[in-house]
Amino acid sequence: AGLAEWLGVMHYMDALKLMSVIEYVPPTSDENVTVTETEFVSVPVRLYVPRERPGGLKRGLVYFHGGGWCIGEAGMRNYDHLSRQTSNDLNAVVVSVNYRLAPKHHFPAQFEDVYAVTKFFLRRSVLAQYGVDPARVAVAGDSAGGNLAAAVAQQLSNDPEVETKLKAQALIYPALQTLDMNLPSYQENQDKPILSRALMIRFWSEYFTTDPALREAMASNSHVPPDSSHLFALVNWSALLPAEMQRGYVYRSPVAGRA
Repeated sequence: AGLAEWLGVMHYMDALKLMSVIEYVPPTSDENVTVTETEFVSVPVRLYVPRERPGGLKRGLVYFHGGGWCIGEAGMRNYDHLSRQTSNDLNAVVVSVNYRLAPKHHFPAQFEDVYAVTKFFLRRSVLAQYGVDPARVAVAGDSAGGNLAAAVAQQLSNDPEVETKLKAQALIYPALQTLDMNLPSYQENQDKPILSRALMIRFWSEYFTTDPALREAMASNSHVPPDSSHLFALVNWSALLPAEMQRGYVYRSPVAGRA
């Protein structure tokens, strides 16, 4: 991806997106689950509906895939397998959302898509259409999808238009903060393959803007404006993490910048 971008062939993230194309599997129903692709409020979703079985109403789950807000697809092999197994094992209608991706679309487009889908699915008439118990609906996601699931759960709790409340949120290695880019996990995995610190910073910055200045500021941990620097205390891992989990990593407070 880096070479393709350096040569001017394609954007870094567009090169990574080829992975989604290679891993795509068509929506295929089986003896346990009916799989279709449709749209909820103009947002593409892949829908997994378990075959009718005794036991009353089904559970409901709205799932957001990972990929740094830039890559990924509900139809990728692993996500299809996860949603299919979840639907079958839990007797749950699973709505796997194909939200818009950066760099073509920046924040808050991704959040707007997943929030609109979840809010639509929580309508009593929609839940009734799919035979879902309004008292047993959850949101979930991994990585960037975990970030979106947490944001959706927070926003829904304060939305007066939503009558049906979520039963649970399930966050799988979620990306929940961008105040300090030098936490122990960032230090430990700084040069690891697949997801290095530099790539994670690239994902975060592309999520917000195409301006490379933000990426440079995040790399030096000086991207938070001075008027928000009071938030550093909320992610001060030297005070919050148990000593055995700090593992000798050195805490350096982020520096307020101008980003």
